[in-house]
Amino acid sequence: MPPNASSSSPHIQEQYESDEAHLECPKELQAKIAAETRAISGKFGVPEKVQKKKKWYQLETDIIWLNAIALISLHVIGLYHFITFPYIQKWKLFAVGYFCGMVGGFGVTAGVHRYWTHRSYKANLPFRIILMICYLSSGQNSIAAWVRDHRVHHKFSETDADPHNSNRGFFFAHMGWLMMRKHPEVIRKGKEIDMSDVLSDPVVAFAQKHFTVLRILLGVVVPTLIPRYLMNESWYYSIVTMCFIRYILLLNFTWSVNSAAHIWGNKPYDKNISPVENRAVSFMAMGEGWHNYHHVFPWDYKAAELGNYRLNFTTAVIDFFAHLGWVYDRKQPSKSLVRAIAENRGDGSHRIQEVAEPNTCENEYLRKLYG
Repeated sequence: MPPNASSSSPHIQEQYESDEAHLECPKELQAKIAAETRAISGKFGVPEKVQKKKKWYQLETDIIWLNAIALISLHVIGLYHFITFPYIQKWKLFAVGYFCGMVGGFGVTAGVHRYWTHRSYKANLPFRIILMICYLSSGQNSIAAWVRDHRVHHKFSETDADPHNSNRGFFFAHMGWLMMRKHPEVIRKGKEIDMSDVLSDPVVAFAQKHFTVLRILLGVVVPTLIPRYLMNESWYYSIVTMCFIRYILLLNFTWSVNSAAHIWGNKPYDKNISPVENRAVSFMAMGEGWHNYHHVFPWDYKAAELGNYRLNFTTAVIDFFAHLGWVYDRKQPSKSLVRAIAENRGDGSHRIQEVAEPNTCENEYLRKLYG
């Protein structure tokens, strides 16, 4: 209302009535008006809807306190034992724990990620069972839940529909998203994801049916029993190593792909997206840190352009099983396509000399090893 104007004025009342007359317009005309308004607003950079800025303590969604307390407690206990662990005296135990963590990590990288989410290669039944066992030892969500969330992440990356939207900060993208209720858009878009190819796999169906039992057995019981009975370790150090140190390292190495690999690094393939190339993450996550490349070519089984196994242990294992005939139809783009994309959309940091023809280095390496 203009200053000093009275709501009882007939002139003002007529003005309000004329202002609201468009509400009586036919739907077609209303749609045309709305479209023209959006076009004009976009031209001049005017937001369609001005949202009230949230205060620092206001959260996008509610906290799931059980999850938050469990994750924080796990990390407090795990961090204490990680700092106080007698590495010199117990180096063999730590090495075994780290290896078991890599087994679980392989189930994540080669299994739920490159195989079940992106279908970047094909595998026979024995190898799919290996992937299932390795993944369940990681102690993460069910295969179906992991795949659904990751497919949504790729389709709606850095939006409200992204389960671990890095625009909401490092901590949220890293682990905070597991402590909070999902944004309504994540739930809505998640229901639109086609999961028929995953759920029709009998290996996945078995894992889903017995998920709780298998997760506890493979993620807690078996890892703890390995040092206790195969290395004659005490129950205390067996539990400390496998249930805390191994587990928190595995979780944080996996989570670093969602956080650090979306924030810190270069963008050789597409400078207009958030994912980056991060060598440290590639080391920790067994080859998953070449993330700018991965979001441009998500169907490449290597999840990287590199034509060798440096900082990509997952690819080495996949290629080993391909040599045995258990893995086949490995997908990857041509060198010319990668180069064209990098030259047209990258930030200029792409190094052509690092590119190798598909499988050249891998096949030569395997021929030397296995004849």
